Amino acid sequence: MKHIDAIAIKSMDRFYRGNLINSVTGFKSANLLATRSIDEIDNVAMFSSVTHLGSNPAMFSFVQRPLGHGVGHTYENLKATGKITLNHVNMNLVDRAHQSSAKYAEHISEFDELDIELLRRDNFKAPFVNEATIQVAAEYVNEYPIKENNCILVICKITDIFIKPDILHKDGWVDISKAGSVAINGLDGYAIAKTKKRLSYAQVDKELEELSIDNDA
Repeated sequence: MKHIDAIAIKSMDRFYRGNLINSVTGFKSANLLATRSIDEIDNVAMFSSVTHLGSNPAMFSFVQRPLGHGVGHTYENLKATGKITLNHVNMNLVDRAHQSSAKYAEHISEFDELDIELLRRDNFKAPFVNEATIQVAAEYVNEYPIKENNCILVICKITDIFIKPDILHKDGWVDISKAGSVAINGLDGYAIAKTKKRLSYAQVDKELEELSIDNDA
């Protein structure tokens, strides 16, 4: 196997290093986070750092990169309004979702600029992405500065979920592969996962059982 040590990593070209480190930790989720500013400008941007934090209360986190230089509209809108939506990216959305990571000016809506269809629901401040098969509404809870790289870990509480019934199983499991949600390999590689197996809850001295992935079973 090729050995790459810390000295080699530090001396790499920054784009090569970015590709390497973003890829080596494995596949990440691809989500469009959407917000609306206090000036009523709708914003949507690709994030690959969304992570499940807990189910009760239902929370997720995302990492906000160091602020400034055209970065941070999602974070700033969330802090101002307290509202955000999480929308799964599918292959039909990939090109436009990827482009949404560009540093557009604050007064430009990526929905309009990239022809991403906006869905507005009554009583929800933040917009949704209409083409997403899984849509989640959430609100700001807290944040933690990461002093090692000047990023911010942002915590959000899930308030509402909109999901197509055929991908939601009777036991609450969501079939992400049937939803067509894509995963990100590194910074720019997109893949579709195929669920091959579900297993029962792991317990000591109890044999695992294979669970059905057929929603009709």
